[in-house]
Amino acid sequence: MNRDIHEQFNNLKCCVIIPTYNNAATLPFVINNILAYTNNVIVVNDGSTDETRKILKTYPSISTIHFENNKGKGNALRTGFKFAVDKGYEYAITIDSDGQHSGDDLTKFIEILKNEPETLVIGARNMDQDSIPGKSSFGHKFSNFWYRVETGIQLPDTQSGYRLYPIKALDKMHFYTSKFEFEVEVIVRAAWKGISVKCIPISVFYAPKGIRVSHFRPFKDFFRISVLNTILVILALFYFLPKMFILNFSSTKLRIVLGSNETTLRLSLAAGFGAFMGIFPVWGYQMLLAFFLAHLLKLNKVIVLLASNISIFPLPPFIIYAGFIIGKLFVKHPVDLAFNMQITFATVKTSLIQFFIGSILLAIFSGITVTLLSYILLKIKRKNVTQRNAGVDTEVHREKEL
Repeated sequence: MNRDIHEQFNNLKCCVIIPTYNNAATLPFVINNILAYTNNVIVVNDGSTDETRKILKTYPSISTIHFENNKGKGNALRTGFKFAVDKGYEYAITIDSDGQHSGDDLTKFIEILKNEPETLVIGARNMDQDSIPGKSSFGHKFSNFWYRVETGIQLPDTQSGYRLYPIKALDKMHFYTSKFEFEVEVIVRAAWKGISVKCIPISVFYAPKGIRVSHFRPFKDFFRISVLNTILVILALFYFLPKMFILNFSSTKLRIVLGSNETTLRLSLAAGFGAFMGIFPVWGYQMLLAFFLAHLLKLNKVIVLLASNISIFPLPPFIIYAGFIIGKLFVKHPVDLAFNMQITFATVKTSLIQFFIGSILLAIFSGITVTLLSYILLKIKRKNVTQRNAGVDTEVHREKEL
């Protein structure tokens, strides 16, 4: 037994949570493997009908939670997190009970925890192995794609159940899912909250078909995950991405311009012009053209370039579609998008005209809207800065008098 790694688990207030359901054949191996590194083990028996209860009785040193009925992996993890926080733990490493993960990789998570606390770490599997099931490989690529759409973060493996969670930081968050899709919800919403999410390479073993036990139901669980991703994409488009844009807009660059001599109106016009150029249908040249025109118009180039990022991934398809729909109102013979539409020179020409007209109108509307919102935001921000500076000057003057 490595006493040093045991002490690190204790000092870092970290535990290992094992959600399990009818994995009696591999559960003892997983527990014994983990106990070589830490005794801070919590097993959540999610209504198993096999020998799981009997096996867990042979491990009196670990904590166990039993459900009479199967409630889903997400519910098991959420229950384990709450139980761990109540016991004083601040971090939890989750590991599946089917034997695919190695306890040796626990040291990798601990090293990350020591150097990068408050980071949610996912153990990235090598999905190019011959033993990887086809459905797992497809689900892996599917999940990675939508995670990038929803957060802008590219990760090599978003489906692995071998993870390090900052459970204390997640404790006040309310989650809505209780099955396999919880592992998608938690990493998306953690990223939205500002928690760093990253991957580290881990080893993985998939037992041969016939021996491997999987409780993932391809149709039902894939459908639930798809519904969740649909909701998260909508929230990302109308909440997360606008929020990040505003936060970035009000970060270091905004603090610099707040103290500049430029008027609020000119700064607002720069933001509005940047938004206009970000949507104006000159795809691929918006940034270059925006910079050149900002120079000619003597607008703040930093603000213009920052605001032109309104068309960053994954918004372009939605912007294009919105432009096409708006343009439909301003052409004599509009084209309706349909898979069975006849593609002729006339329909292509009308579609392009319809798109360009709609995009230009959308760009104008967006530019005006961003200008007005920026003006209000900058007025409030500058007023607050002025009041804070006045307060500091008053305190300094009082100290000098004393």
